[in-house]
Amino acid sequence: MPKIRLLIAEDETLVRYALAELLNAEPDLEVVGEAPNGEAAVVAARDRQPDVVLMDINMPKLDGIEATRQILQELPQCAVVMLTVLDGDDSVFEAVKAGAKGYVLKHASAEELLAAVRAAARGEGFLGPTLVGRVLDEFARISRLRAAAKEVFAELTRRELEVLELLSRGMRNREIAGALYLSEKTVKNHISSVLAKLHVNDRTEAALLAAKHGLADPPGPKR
Repeated sequence: MPKIRLLIAEDETLVRYALAELLNAEPDLEVVGEAPNGEAAVVAARDRQPDVVLMDINMPKLDGIEATRQILQELPQCAVVMLTVLDGDDSVFEAVKAGAKGYVLKHASAEELLAAVRAAARGEGFLGPTLVGRVLDEFARISRLRAAAKEVFAELTRRELEVLELLSRGMRNREIAGALYLSEKTVKNHISSVLAKLHVNDRTEAALLAAKHGLADPPGPKR
């Protein structure tokens, strides 16, 4: 049976060396490349064509999440397992959105790391035991937001919801009209209706309400 080909992307030399020693000691695993930063990881993945990339989430030049996006765009058959010293919810979900199959803390046991690598090679997802509770809590939070949003936005029509979502992204009336193939006058009418139904005074309040209930990201300064 062919070995699982691994690429290790880790900026700390000693950690990278220790990981390579651990993984190469397994009869079904083979480290075919190493990278000290995100940019090098993308190049090495392209060159070595690994089955699994063990990716540090925080690296110089290009962070692990962006490196993961780029690698999977070029090599969709590859699987990525994220390594991190932190267990923050944001990084877990950003990694999942980037396409990572697994997420393991650096202080996890060798057994847990090996299980994550082998699961990823099989195309399966893997979360360390300490992260499962956090993920379940986040899903519960999202469910609560959606339930609350249904009540808050119950009076809005489907089109008004679409307009509100685009408005919340900071888009102007003309941009919303172009995106939804409507006239600017129609968009203006929809926005007036949205403000009245939500009992808010202006676009900013509507956008903040949408962000509060998970319909869109909170508005920020225009670039």
